[in-house]
Amino acid sequence: MHVIEVSAAGGPDVLRWVERPDPVAGPGQVVVRVAAANVNPTDLGVRRGRFPREPVEPPFVPGWDFAGEVTATGEGVSAPAVGALVVGMIHWYDMQGAAGAYAEQIVADADWLVPLPHGLDEVTAATIPLNALTADQGIELLELAPSSTLLVTGASGGVGSFVAQLAAQAGHRVIAVAGRDDESWVAGLGASEVLPRDVDLSSIAQVDALFDAVPIGADAARAVRDGGAIVTVRRSDEFDPGRGVRKQWFLIHPDRERLRELVDDVAERRLLTRVARTIPLAEAAEAHRLVEAGGLHGKIVLVP
Repeated sequence: MHVIEVSAAGGPDVLRWVERPDPVAGPGQVVVRVAAANVNPTDLGVRRGRFPREPVEPPFVPGWDFAGEVTATGEGVSAPAVGALVVGMIHWYDMQGAAGAYAEQIVADADWLVPLPHGLDEVTAATIPLNALTADQGIELLELAPSSTLLVTGASGGVGSFVAQLAAQAGHRVIAVAGRDDESWVAGLGASEVLPRDVDLSSIAQVDALFDAVPIGADAARAVRDGGAIVTVRRSDEFDPGRGVRKQWFLIHPDRERLRELVDDVAERRLLTRVARTIPLAEAAEAHRLVEAGGLHGKIVLVP
């Protein structure tokens, strides 16, 4: 099979289209023929040599989210069966780069996969796992009181858009910071107020909590009231909000049942996600260039 391999830390040109042996399913695992693989900011980070935990030495295959068809099962796996369409996620940091979604085939723990619902295509499904679970678990960590006011940065992005929807549906007031020309999309997700990306956050009325999905850091933290809470998707020791504000950085954990619910919610249009473009897997370097350039309205998904 072919994979996209990070040959060294650097720019998009370090991504190489190479052959590797076909994967073999071990106990509790399945092999999936990948129909779609999502491009996430964390993929760009590891390509550059930036890791939230211990570094992974190249060469390695990046990528978390994928959807496709099960082609083989390992010992002890009763479901999903061969031929099943699935969507799931490689917990990439735990795998230490031994497997990644930027591949024609992937071996994954069966417990990381859920069925692809009828009517949901693989490309759209591949945008869900990492982004939606990160949003869901981050909101849980905030421990919001009923009807809290939540500031969400990066609300037009993959994680932030799910945060805005899930928080609004839970009855919270969402103030969202959106990308250029994306205000109407974010307002449609349930945000009570949409602010431009270049807003001075120190000038707004203080909020109960912040989900810093960009992350912006200290400037956004100033918008949180004394005793409030902050969750961020990247480690940062550069600021201490003080004032009794609780700050937490986290990495997601696999949650098969919750992922199944979130995927079903997208299939039933209770949650929305967007695809900006599909790009052939072999052209992953171009996909990374487009993500780095910014201005996308939705995710880039790699396809065979």
